[in-house]
Amino acid sequence: MSLQRPNATAFPLQPVGRWGSVSRPVINFVRRKHLGAFGLAVAVALIFVAIFAPLLATHDPFEPIRGNQFGSPGWKHLLGDDHLGRDLFSRLVYGARISLYAGILSAFIGCSIGMMVGVISVHFGGKTDIIIQRIIDTMMAFPTLILAIAIMAALGASLNNVVIALSIAFIPSPTRVIRSQALATKEMDYILAAKAMGAGAWRIMIRHMIPNLLPLYLVMVTYYLGTAIIAEAGLSFLGVGTPQDVPSWGGILNKAAANTTIAPWMTVLPGLAIFIVVFSWNVLGDALRDILDPRLRGTG
Repeated sequence: MSLQRPNATAFPLQPVGRWGSVSRPVINFVRRKHLGAFGLAVAVALIFVAIFAPLLATHDPFEPIRGNQFGSPGWKHLLGDDHLGRDLFSRLVYGARISLYAGILSAFIGCSIGMMVGVISVHFGGKTDIIIQRIIDTMMAFPTLILAIAIMAALGASLNNVVIALSIAFIPSPTRVIRSQALATKEMDYILAAKAMGAGAWRIMIRHMIPNLLPLYLVMVTYYLGTAIIAEAGLSFLGVGTPQDVPSWGGILNKAAANTTIAPWMTVLPGLAIFIVVFSWNVLGDALRDILDPRLRGTG
């Protein structure tokens, strides 16, 4: 019996190594989800701008320039100047830091607490579930922005207080969504087997339930990140968010609202930045849901 050399085309070479294992899912994601790829590109660009804001800014965002109040866009000041003569482009660049800081922290903290509360409510059940759900019902009776304004009124205006207020306001909805999914996860065979083997309550929740809820958790964090950016801008626009001297997109809109006829670009540019960033995070969340949810994995 003679041995023949196998056909090279029958066994195509596969990319090996760490780069191949990482690049292939990203390439497939870009090919399948074009809007999701756009959202991912904008998210990466926003992170880049936030990190390198001192290098990208052309002027000091806190330093007013005399005689440049409501200056028109030009070569020296690409997007013009605000009511105090501060460079608007530099303030928008630094505003990306504020939006990303408030958005990531508040979405991560709120959804993480919501996931833990939802899992605890389902696993222990009984009176624990009833008490937790009544508290969540009470919190959901208040709109998110109204609840955040009430918390900010008690804490005072600062960036960290904005994160605290939004984190608390974001807890109820993720708790409800996670709870509904955890109810189905609790009845899975591997959960029943872990209980039969004598596994403790916290081991079952941390080792078995939470890992199976992570895809839903990631989608919710992405969704609430865009919501947090709008909420932070809304709080700053109302004057109860970040301090007035902080270059926040909502704060820029607050000062531009009273001078729309004098400098209309002050209203259009930060509003357009908020729209593009929030839209990109939302479509990225939809694409991640389609990829991570087994029921939607074969759609579109």
